[in-house]
Amino acid sequence: MSKKLSRRQFLTYTFGGTAGFLASGMLFPMVRFAIDPVLKKGAGSEYVETTMTEAEITDSPKAVKFTIHRKDGWYQPPQGEEQTAWVFKQNGKVVALSPVCKHLGCTVNWNSNPQFKDEFFCPCHFGRYYKDGRNVPGTPPAKPLDKYKTKIENGRLLIGPLEKA
Repeated sequence: MSKKLSRRQFLTYTFGGTAGFLASGMLFPMVRFAIDPVLKKGAGSEYVETTMTEAEITDSPKAVKFTIHRKDGWYQPPQGEEQTAWVFKQNGKVVALSPVCKHLGCTVNWNSNPQFKDEFFCPCHFGRYYKDGRNVPGTPPAKPLDKYKTKIENGRLLIGPLEKA
């Protein structure tokens, strides 16, 4: 004995299928738009030359600006994107720290608060870091500052990609 399909069931299946087809047609481009930049390989493995010479690097952190050229999703500024790093020597090695606080992404400054000498300080929520980039226990940041890879070529400082902390 075969069961017949009622008119109501037929219309329900037809409208449901049509609605599903239209919804997938609208959702696919949105999902692709959101996921596409994540799937693309980044070109973040290049070193960028800075204006700082090896002789200018001391034991005290100095802010160094440099320009990188990268594609952010679908946008790539023609003049590049200006970045900053805190550069100093520690135990004879060149260290370049990211100025981005790991708490909420504000910018940290060296020796900017007289209450906390010889520390990086984030004014947003009183985040503090030691000179080597480690976060001070009991302050908002839960992780140390990220470090850039560095190398010296022809007497000039070159800054590479970030090494996530």
